[in-house]
Amino acid sequence: MKKLTLIAILLVVGISATLAVTANVQRDRKITMLTDAIKAYPQYLMPGHLISRLTHKMMRIETPWFKNGMIRTLSAMFDIDMSDAQRKTPEEFISFNDFFTRALKPESRPIDAAKNSIVSPVDGAISQMTKIDQGSLIQAKGYNYTVTDLLGGDEKEAAKYTHGSFTTIYLSPRDYHRIHIPVSGILTEMVHVPGRLFSVNPATTRTIPRLFARNERVIAHFDTAMGSLAVVMVGAINVGSIETVWAGEVTPPAGKQIGRWSYEGSSAQRFDKGAEIGRFNMGSTVILLFSNPDVQWLDGLGETTKLKMGQKIGELN
Repeated sequence: MKKLTLIAILLVVGISATLAVTANVQRDRKITMLTDAIKAYPQYLMPGHLISRLTHKMMRIETPWFKNGMIRTLSAMFDIDMSDAQRKTPEEFISFNDFFTRALKPESRPIDAAKNSIVSPVDGAISQMTKIDQGSLIQAKGYNYTVTDLLGGDEKEAAKYTHGSFTTIYLSPRDYHRIHIPVSGILTEMVHVPGRLFSVNPATTRTIPRLFARNERVIAHFDTAMGSLAVVMVGAINVGSIETVWAGEVTPPAGKQIGRWSYEGSSAQRFDKGAEIGRFNMGSTVILLFSNPDVQWLDGLGETTKLKMGQKIGELN
């Protein structure tokens, strides 16, 4: 009888503890959702393009006292590490944009040399990294969107990635802001898709549906030994421009029409793995799409994992 009583007490205590933990988890989840909503929903009312155009101009002011003060202030605010930069002092940069898109010492970002490896195209943190599910991509828990929408409605191009793999990498304002190709490839097409300019920080990603398919973006398509590759450079509020090394500044343009540029023959440039292909101003997001179903991401990588450009993140099996 005593044993049964003890067992009953233990069961009650165990159930009570489980319910308490569950209640706390649900409470914390509701608090997180509320906090995310407070951060994200006002963006629907913000003039994202106007703010970003003003940022674009301000970041290019060359007046020494202004740009030096901005560099020092935001370096401290975002705890920007300059130890790997080729230039280190505010006086060495022409403008804040010149500072923000600074080059790093080549030896600070070694490129994994394995023939079948895929390297990170940027410094950043993984948001998602998994297989593409019948053309569907995960944005965050509870939010999916389609490859077709991400690629600006191009169903023919999207069909290549139905059974492929993807990863989404978020660049914070403190990160290195040049974009590199993750495998060697030949550029075949560039697409500019106009859109909104919501923030792409984690709170907004968890809150606004189809975020990456709604924001302005530049898509670079490549033919590679691993199959088709799309590098999607997603714009965001305060991202005053997206540049590519072959076309210069692609955004901010006027108008709402999707722009397409095909590259064939002498214009079909080849880029070796780890070569620079573009730049962001301020923080944003890069999405990689691989068509080959045999592409595998490395074990141990997942949401919030910090990456350095050039490190191995996957391979072709």
